[in-house]
Amino acid sequence: MGAMLDRMEPLLAAMPAVRPPEGHVHFKNKLLWTVAVLILYFLLTNVQVFGLSADSSDWLGMYRAILAGASGSIVHLGIGPIVTASIVLQLLNGADLLGINTREPRGQVMYMGLQKLLILVMIVLEAAPNVIGGFLQPDANIALTLFGGSLATVSFLIFLQLCIGGLIIFLMDEVVTKWGVGSGVGLFIVAGVSQGLINGFLNWAAVQDAYPVGFFPRLFAIIADGANLMEYFSLDILALITTVFIFGLVVYAESTRIEIPLAHATVRGARGRFPVKLIYASVLPMILVRVLQANWQMFGLFLNNIGITFLGKFEGQTPVNGIMYVTAPINSPNDWMWWLTDLGHPVWEVLLRMGIDLIVMVVGGAIFALFWVKTAGLDSSHVARQIQRSGMSIPGYRRNEQVLERYLDRYIPRVTVIGGVAVGVLSVLANYLGVIGAVGGTGLLLTVSIIYRLYEEIANEQIMEMYPFMRSFFGKE
Repeated sequence: MGAMLDRMEPLLAAMPAVRPPEGHVHFKNKLLWTVAVLILYFLLTNVQVFGLSADSSDWLGMYRAILAGASGSIVHLGIGPIVTASIVLQLLNGADLLGINTREPRGQVMYMGLQKLLILVMIVLEAAPNVIGGFLQPDANIALTLFGGSLATVSFLIFLQLCIGGLIIFLMDEVVTKWGVGSGVGLFIVAGVSQGLINGFLNWAAVQDAYPVGFFPRLFAIIADGANLMEYFSLDILALITTVFIFGLVVYAESTRIEIPLAHATVRGARGRFPVKLIYASVLPMILVRVLQANWQMFGLFLNNIGITFLGKFEGQTPVNGIMYVTAPINSPNDWMWWLTDLGHPVWEVLLRMGIDLIVMVVGGAIFALFWVKTAGLDSSHVARQIQRSGMSIPGYRRNEQVLERYLDRYIPRVTVIGGVAVGVLSVLANYLGVIGAVGGTGLLLTVSIIYRLYEEIANEQIMEMYPFMRSFFGKE
């Protein structure tokens, strides 16, 4: 594959990109760029796709919290193409099939170019099934009025708008990464989940029964009506407890760390610590696992819509039998609490589905955490090089990159796997018990972790503003 990539180098170098800053970007300017992109994101979620029929469906509905975007809007695809491309690239890179040395500037350019090329391909591959599979249907009245009844023309316009929206999200992610604080992917996830949480607490609409779906409006309405709280509100109380529990546990896990002491080689008294957190790879690898599940479910739903049902049948976007049912993730207590509702499946099938979901999340969390650490430059070799360049070293050890790497190997790989497994278990547990709003356990985990790390990054930025020599240690120069 290395020879093929060499021939593709001119194409990879010509991929669309946001111009990086030429020097240091002041912290206030980073905040302004981040806020501006966030406002633009919210505006785009309210720009509806032209020509879309009201009969359209959203197969991403249960994954909206982690894939961002908004159903039927120009950013309908959300961060799906970006994450899917990352999955493919991490698998190829983890298996050493790319043959790209990311330690060299040329290798870094080729790797980033290949990632962008894959994102563009995934935008097309994820937009096409939405139209071809019948999920996003053209409006017959618009087709008749403007295009002489040609539904194919309207469908193509819908496809084109989805591709444009996917490209905009990709460029906005680059703007935040290069000019703002954090990453666009994390920012969009936080925005979407925050909306879901507010909706889950305050929504006055009645959907499932005669009472509102929002936590507080539902509570007041049930009390005012004199209805049985345990009958109509028990799952809501469980969701509130789970939400608070997950929030506190993730904050605790993020603050749990092994601190490796460091001392500066030339500045006497200058000391520091390199933290190896329990959730070292962050919660973002969970997105990769959920996106794999989402793509698998989309594949089954696409086959079902064109009349191929050997993997299982669907009712709407819900699998009802076959392989697609037992491999579908658990998203709420209503998916597995057979004693509360008639699921239409024997208990052994429900337990099998729960077991597969748990195994996929735990094993996938550990594997993708390792891939993420290597790809993001957080593995022992990259960290050792970063510490070496900053002029720091571990007291009592020879100032040598290989020595640092061997020392870090005692902790980073093990903590990465433990953290990936822990996050997988926690995500499944949150989904089993349910959380406030239609955000899912994984969405809540991601949001709390991203906000906590964003707070830490803001603190680091302020430190670097006060002490510019620290920028080299944080890899900002």
